[in-house]
Amino acid sequence: MLKGIPKLLSPELLKVLCEMGHSDRLVIVDGNFPSESIGKNAIVIRMDGHGVPEILDAILQLFPLDSYVEHPVNLMEVMPGDDVETPIWDTYKEIVKRHETRGEAVIGQIERFTFYEEAQKAYAVIATGKSALYANIMLQKGVVVE
Repeated sequence: MLKGIPKLLSPELLKVLCEMGHSDRLVIVDGNFPSESIGKNAIVIRMDGHGVPEILDAILQLFPLDSYVEHPVNLMEVMPGDDVETPIWDTYKEIVKRHETRGEAVIGQIERFTFYEEAQKAYAVIATGKSALYANIMLQKGVVVE
């Protein structure tokens, strides 16, 4: 056991977070996301019993966001014609604001198929059991400055 580390973060996930370098991407995805096919060149970590918000909150306690890009956090944009509400995005904004001095301004949106393409380049994909639609979020790692 370690002090100060959220219990939700497994040794496997902590190892991945430590291995990641500046500009590497981590994608936390909902249960509908094709995590295994999109993540075939990445490390896929299954966390089916957990939701994206709790995982995001735990990770952002340790994970610096990239300060060299405007949007180190990206959401999958709702497809035109989809009549879908995305209240989970408000939850994400609150979580990001708690951990990031730039606040929710760091959050952008990426068109669905572009999101898939970018996710294929990710270092790791965390697959959750979250059933909310458009609950996918991509984080770009920054640096720790002393």
